Amino acid sequence: MLITRNRGAVLAVLLTGQFMANIDTAVANIAGPSIGTDLHASPGAVGLVVSGYVVAFAVLLITGARLGTSLGYRRTFLLGLTVFTAASLACGLAPGIGTLVGARFVQGAGAALMVPQVLSGIQLHFHGRDRLKALGYFSIALSGGAVAGQLLGGVLIAANLFGTGWRPIFLVNVPIGAGLLIAGRRLLPPDPAGRRDRLDLGGVLVLCTAVLLVIVPLLLGAERGWPTWSWLCLLLSVPALLLFEYGERRTAAGGGRPLIAREVLGSRSVRAGLLAHGCTSGSYFALLFVLALYLQGGLHKGPAYSGFAMVVWVAAFGLAGPVLPRLRRGAQWMPVVGCLVLATGYVLVLAYLVLGGRSGPLLFVLLGVGGLGLGISANTLIGAVTSSLPPSYAADLSGVVATNAQLSGALGVAVAGSAYTALSADPGRALTVVLAGFAVLALVGAAAAQRLVK
Repeated sequence: MLITRNRGAVLAVLLTGQFMANIDTAVANIAGPSIGTDLHASPGAVGLVVSGYVVAFAVLLITGARLGTSLGYRRTFLLGLTVFTAASLACGLAPGIGTLVGARFVQGAGAALMVPQVLSGIQLHFHGRDRLKALGYFSIALSGGAVAGQLLGGVLIAANLFGTGWRPIFLVNVPIGAGLLIAGRRLLPPDPAGRRDRLDLGGVLVLCTAVLLVIVPLLLGAERGWPTWSWLCLLLSVPALLLFEYGERRTAAGGGRPLIAREVLGSRSVRAGLLAHGCTSGSYFALLFVLALYLQGGLHKGPAYSGFAMVVWVAAFGLAGPVLPRLRRGAQWMPVVGCLVLATGYVLVLAYLVLGGRSGPLLFVLLGVGGLGLGISANTLIGAVTSSLPPSYAADLSGVVATNAQLSGALGVAVAGSAYTALSADPGRALTVVLAGFAVLALVGAAAAQRLVK
């Protein structure tokens, strides 16, 4: 067990990196129209500005996690932060759409190096109730970053600082990233000495191909009406995943270190936790997307209003962090309770819409019930998954948990977005149908979480 001094400062550095990466997942959505107008870009090219970051991020997460064991989590975090900050500068100064799209891919790759080290660092330096508390703040960084991205994007674009339009949404990362690099070098503990595992480059190539075949059609297929290529990609992802599994078995049988340790996905607790976390986080990312469609497209509210609609959700989400570590009894049931509260929140919003509600303060308050449920479930599910194996598996668990969340979110957005669009002639009915699906997902998560109870 590592003994770390000044753990609060360590956590602050790690979570600031996580927060920055999450903001940039959402911020470009708001800036899309401004980017298209300023750079004379087609809608498809602007879409790549948004999706390119997410694609690179999702595809390289597990690779980034394994680099943490090969190079050390501190060194990899700082490397990812450097790449992310430099790419942010390139995004903000991009003279054309091609440069911007390329810089966004690089920015996503930097985030994929940085983000897995956050959860690895928490697993290495926090234990027991301190870890649960740290995971509470980690979950706030995850949820709050997505909402802050929408709010920050709207505010900075509306401000049009020095006539720069959309560019400050990327340039703001530069001074923050530079300051964080200085703080990280001073505050993050040195990586433990010892033998470093070699990176399985063959496994990296096959896994990246498999994830790419899944994530690209999920991100782009729905908005293009699910063309033939999207279904073909999803079909080809199955043999790619089987090939990856075969290669992993061969590597392990030969005495090598697989990209994902066999013990990780072989753990019953890890599998149950990933299913529950995938159901809950997938419905959350889909809610962000669909609620924006409902408020902006259906009710003709502004982007700022749409962003503020989730502030109560994030505030309620944050309540779970300081409360959960204080529980002395029934803590093992909290993953189930969180999923059930989340399902209740979705049902309450659904009932509000059925009874004739459309928007306003009551809708935001009811969303807060769901935020509380997601906060409870996210904290305790990640805690259960990361505590189910020894610290030597920290990087493997970090990569798998982060990739699971990204793929679940992309799947949730694709399915819920398609369902909402098909019924969008009646926005209230469309949101009601989607919320019913979210409630079912939360109940599936509760059933999976029950398997974690010991």
